[in-house]
Amino acid sequence: MTTRHGKAAILGGGIGGLTTANALVRRGWHVDVFERAHTLPGTGTALGMWPDAIDALTVAGRGCGLGGRVEKLGARQEDATLLRRDGKVIGCLGDRARGVVLLSRPALLGILADGLPSGVLQFGSPAPDLPDLAAYDVVVAADGINSAVRDRLFGPSHRPVYTGCSAWRGWVDGTVASMSETWGPGALFGITPRDGGLTNWFAAVRGPAGGTGSIDELRARYRDWHPAVRDVLDRIDPETVLYHDLYESPPLPAFVKGNVALIGDAAHAMSPNLGRGACEAMVDGATLADLLARHPVHEALQRYDQTRRRRTRRLVRASHALSRIATASRFTGLRDALVGAATRLGG
Repeated sequence: MTTRHGKAAILGGGIGGLTTANALVRRGWHVDVFERAHTLPGTGTALGMWPDAIDALTVAGRGCGLGGRVEKLGARQEDATLLRRDGKVIGCLGDRARGVVLLSRPALLGILADGLPSGVLQFGSPAPDLPDLAAYDVVVAADGINSAVRDRLFGPSHRPVYTGCSAWRGWVDGTVASMSETWGPGALFGITPRDGGLTNWFAAVRGPAGGTGSIDELRARYRDWHPAVRDVLDRIDPETVLYHDLYESPPLPAFVKGNVALIGDAAHAMSPNLGRGACEAMVDGATLADLLARHPVHEALQRYDQTRRRRTRRLVRASHALSRIATASRFTGLRDALVGAATRLGG
């Protein structure tokens, strides 16, 4: 099949947008990435790169080593354990947790930006309005969870909704070899390795949206949890702590409209419990670019919608379900027993 070329505008220079840009540039497309920030972020917590995301980077990079750079720079997860708040083991994930590479958002974005030719990524450039992008064959909306393009195409009724949980995230000095996630009534606490000789951590609690997320509140919430959790909390630097209410997308009727395609959080924001948000944005970008290189734009966009919308919808639902299980407030003893049995049986 003849490789097709064209001109693409990518609205947003995040993980999905830069993955798409790398993939399209290497397939002969002219690409302009519009990013309103003036530089790449200098701070950020770790992201789990599952094997299919690294494969997507390898495909996107077409021999330039993007996937290999992620594996080299990131910290490989060797194991994962689910714990009760007293430290007793609920279950071990074993081989199912291996193969994940943990890499900070700034490091990943740096790899993706370095893969692009000069001039493709335009910092300090807010996304033009869609009518002003008529010269482009395709417009890729990679403008995140608060996507203005999604609002324009499908209206405010499709904006992400609050999951019922809020989260703190950060990192501390020192390394850990494996990932652990501790479940207690109405809350969880995770500890993972990450690049740079650091330890990544995250904490999620059920409650109303709009809280202050103070450090005092965080420490008070977990003060009677097991020693590994308290050790991390004792060592945190408040300047490195992020706090967010967590949101997820309701089902969209389509990921495409006209010559516009939504990718990443603009299309399918999900709670972080599966660790799949960044991965799926990367797979979106690689898939879309491959289809655009092999099919006319209209057909490629329809194939992209058919390929990605059903799968990511399942992941949004699964991540929501896992969030409700992990932060359950009632019947936690029964939950722990059932989850422990499932892990032992390979579920």
